[in-house]
Amino acid sequence: MTEYLIGTGGWAYFQIPGVHPLAAYSKAFNFVEVNSTFYEMPSLKEVEKWRKLVPQDFQFTVRANKTITHDYKLQPTEQAIQAFEKMKQICAILNASILHFQTPPKFILQKDAVQNLKHFLSSINLGKLQLAIEVRGTAPNKLPTELVKTMQDHDIIHCVDLSKGETPAYESKILYSRLFGKGQHNIYQPTDQELADIDRRATSRNFQKIILSFHFVRMYKDAARLKIYKETGKFPQVTRHTGLTSLQDILQEDAQFPTTKDALVQHQGWKLFDLTQDKRIRASEALQKLPEKTYNSISEVIETLRSVMG
Repeated sequence: MTEYLIGTGGWAYFQIPGVHPLAAYSKAFNFVEVNSTFYEMPSLKEVEKWRKLVPQDFQFTVRANKTITHDYKLQPTEQAIQAFEKMKQICAILNASILHFQTPPKFILQKDAVQNLKHFLSSINLGKLQLAIEVRGTAPNKLPTELVKTMQDHDIIHCVDLSKGETPAYESKILYSRLFGKGQHNIYQPTDQELADIDRRATSRNFQKIILSFHFVRMYKDAARLKIYKETGKFPQVTRHTGLTSLQDILQEDAQFPTTKDALVQHQGWKLFDLTQDKRIRASEALQKLPEKTYNSISEVIETLRSVMG
């Protein structure tokens, strides 16, 4: 049986009153990617606390600190090696088997950089730890041949974004996908069909383990939607209502007035609402039907749509 992990990049915004965010998160998901370690090194005491907050079978992956990938660009400097050793300690405490490296978007892993990576890998002792590398700024099918061979030789997982149609450059026992979507940055909400497509791509090969780390702006809800789909075969609603009342629900979150049709489409159009119990569409599909004018309230938007949509 393939092990299938669904979770998100971090737990800080998973808020339930009176409960630590990680403890609350672990009741909903069985995996998390520790994102904060990319930006700053936590104390080992803090990391020990994280491990104690979750069930024994809960799984972590860890993002390597940017000192390694961004400051020293995978060169085996003393500072980079020290940073790696700290990351290795963190992984050991969390019982995390995968350490994730992300390269800078404008950093091209050509010959010299690949040689640096080789030297870095020969300068460290991974032990039971496995690396996953996400190469930003280069399409997975355009990675330099020497880089691909180096990654394969060291059993490195090629981390890709299935939500953008990416596939790993080579076969691996583990699929690791960080999901950001097709919008600007991570401002995107995947449709039911897009989530089903992500699942289809993930299960299209015979992986021993599948790891999906959601990073959409509504990552907790979207990860939960896929989890429910995997458990029940059906996607849940994204609001409590249907039709234009559902659209009203999502506009009430943060829409600002007065505003124009174009501004509504730009700032609210990426969201989903429940057209019916079984069908969700993007808000832009409805908002595009609005006449061009200035709108002063949500109720004015909804009443106008009610009249034009019949």
